[in-house]
Amino acid sequence: MKPRRAIPDLRPLDPLQSLKTKLGVLVAATATLAVLITWLGLQASLGPSRTFPLAIVLSLLLTQILARGMTSPLREMTAAVQAMADGDYTTRVHATSQDEVGQLATAFNMMAEDLESVEKTRRDLIANVSHELRTPVAALQAQLENMVDGVAEPTPAALEQALAQTERLTRLVTYLLDLSRIEAGASALSVGQIAVGDFLEDCAQSLSMVEAGKGLNYVVDVTPEDLMLEADAERLHQVITNLLQNAIRHSPQGGVIRLDGYPVDDLVVIEVSDQGPGIAPQDREQIFERFARGSHGPVATPGTGTSGGTGIGLAIVRWAVDLHGGHIEVADSAEGATMRVTLPARSHPAPGVTTMPAE
Repeated sequence: MKPRRAIPDLRPLDPLQSLKTKLGVLVAATATLAVLITWLGLQASLGPSRTFPLAIVLSLLLTQILARGMTSPLREMTAAVQAMADGDYTTRVHATSQDEVGQLATAFNMMAEDLESVEKTRRDLIANVSHELRTPVAALQAQLENMVDGVAEPTPAALEQALAQTERLTRLVTYLLDLSRIEAGASALSVGQIAVGDFLEDCAQSLSMVEAGKGLNYVVDVTPEDLMLEADAERLHQVITNLLQNAIRHSPQGGVIRLDGYPVDDLVVIEVSDQGPGIAPQDREQIFERFARGSHGPVATPGTGTSGGTGIGLAIVRWAVDLHGGHIEVADSAEGATMRVTLPARSHPAPGVTTMPAE
């Protein structure tokens, strides 16, 4: 048995841009139809007892047809809300009218798209975080079980691997805490003077000790050597560390990672470059979105055998740079990827960001 086709809604009043105008036209049309039918009935000598009921019935029928088309978006919105309550955010309202109901339908469709995007982001978060948590936990559990069962000796190398897994978990937890700060609108900076050269040297040295497995070489080049920057040291360390971790993850064995710093007018530019596969032009803006998946995003990268992480790190980097009133971008490079951070040399945070002197 074939399903019954729904009768399409007639919307002859859609060109009218006001609901009041539509209601006026509706009243005028039904009144005119009733008068016309009454007049025709009297001309045909049908008498009031036959003419009036016919006029009322036809007027009500015309009202039903026109009103159904006017209220159709409201019924569609009701059905869409019920679908959303069941977890389906793909339903949209057919908005063709120009009046207040049509504007409401358009706004509803925009809201539905936003909710669908939020739901997709939530699912991506759960999937990415679950994967990133499960991997180091499983590796750490296997290593400890082997040591407890006597299968493996607690050698320095084995303990170092276990420590690396716990550090990976710590980074993920830190990312999630920073993400919660973003959602809460945290926007305070503790600003102080930073010697860019020494700062970059410290960042490179701290990560080179943790990520020594690839045998990477770190080159720090700051011109002039006494280049200074007013910024929040903790937030800037977070920025450079995330960029370095990203560069380490995608660098080949024995590759070179460069950290360059130089002034441009009243700005300070810091670049972190690697010799990895690079970032596709179409992904260069997307990678700074939360949970984005680009060539430097949270997917396996050919030749490295590593995962790109959760996709949270670069979003946190942009958030921290934005707090300082700066800008981050992927610069053109002949080899690998170059992440360029541009910050004001003298503290100039974004509007609404509170600052306090560094302790």
